[in-house]
Amino acid sequence: MAKGASDSKRWTHFHSALQLAINRAAHKWTHEDFQECFALWCKEEPHGAEAIFNTISRHMEDQIHASCETLFRDFKVRENVNIMHAVVTEARARKQRGETNRKDVWREDLETQARVRARIVPMLESEVERLKTTLKSLEEDNVASYEQVEMNVQRQRKADKRSAELLKILDDVYSKWSRLPHDEMSLWTLQTAENLATTQLP
Repeated sequence: MAKGASDSKRWTHFHSALQLAINRAAHKWTHEDFQECFALWCKEEPHGAEAIFNTISRHMEDQIHASCETLFRDFKVRENVNIMHAVVTEARARKQRGETNRKDVWREDLETQARVRARIVPMLESEVERLKTTLKSLEEDNVASYEQVEMNVQRQRKADKRSAELLKILDDVYSKWSRLPHDEMSLWTLQTAENLATTQLP
């Protein structure tokens, strides 16, 4: 039965006392008792009888240890004893500090429901406060996100308005360009180029 470094003093003392009790129980049947039960065999084979006695004693001790280990594992005795030690230690510290009027302090007339509420309600209140803080943070994030979205919408509207104005200008330019006499302009351009070429000849 190994002991952990974080085990409480209560478990350590209990574990040590149990080991001592197991050892005493396993060796309570002494070699003299064994000799009285098997007097003739012990007299004829003293060494063999002593070896058998020691083997039986060790086997009994091992079996008790194994049975205790199984019980401790099934019922989590070690963990529960450590928890009980922590609770008792905390209660003693509270008593020394004079904290005897808390809602979760045990009293003989205290009902089970009241004890449960005294433990659960503070936890629930703490969780409520945590949720309120989280909700407030989310609401602040939502406000910031909404303002950013509104800003982006305004920018998009301005961009759309500017794009519409530019498109209108382009439409006006194209409309005016389409109404120009392109054939006459081409002919005039050609004639002007020929006149310039003739004028520049020596």
